[in-house]
Amino acid sequence: MRDAILLEKLKRGDPKGLELLMHAYLPYVSVIVWNILRGSMAPEDAEEVVSDVFLAAWNQAADLECGHIKSWLGAVARNKAKNKLRQRGRSLPLEEDLLDLPGLSDPITRLEQAEEQELVRRAVDALPEDEREIFLRHYYYTQPVKEISLTMSLNESTVKSKLRRGRMKLKEALMKGGALE
Repeated sequence: MRDAILLEKLKRGDPKGLELLMHAYLPYVSVIVWNILRGSMAPEDAEEVVSDVFLAAWNQAADLECGHIKSWLGAVARNKAKNKLRQRGRSLPLEEDLLDLPGLSDPITRLEQAEEQELVRRAVDALPEDEREIFLRHYYYTQPVKEISLTMSLNESTVKSKLRRGRMKLKEALMKGGALE
């Protein structure tokens, strides 16, 4: 009922419709955007993406359908956040110090470690975009499978399959690169 009212107002160009939409869905859209941009950009950038999502809803109100507003907003939020990362030349960030191993002071050992880190980085970067995103979310940002499935609108079994495939591809790439024996 609430969606029907706000949708009617949006389609008429009534700013109250946008206000109602934001009141109802701002937390939902913000979580999606924050989960994708987390740690890779300033909070102001995430706020800008969230604003862009609601601006898109305002501009495309005629395309919105009752019962599908939440899924539409979620898809737009994901796409705009990913586009923002691409625009800045980034994908989900793999932080530089994440693979550091403590206590290695020998220069040769540090050099070998740096080479291994580069092999891992390249292997992860070589994964298809959707598998890489799931892989990074799960293994580097420790997001549970359930949260990933909700955020990315995928079945949990699909997330698990993509994680398994990603592990297999990573292992294969690292074995070819000589990092694993």
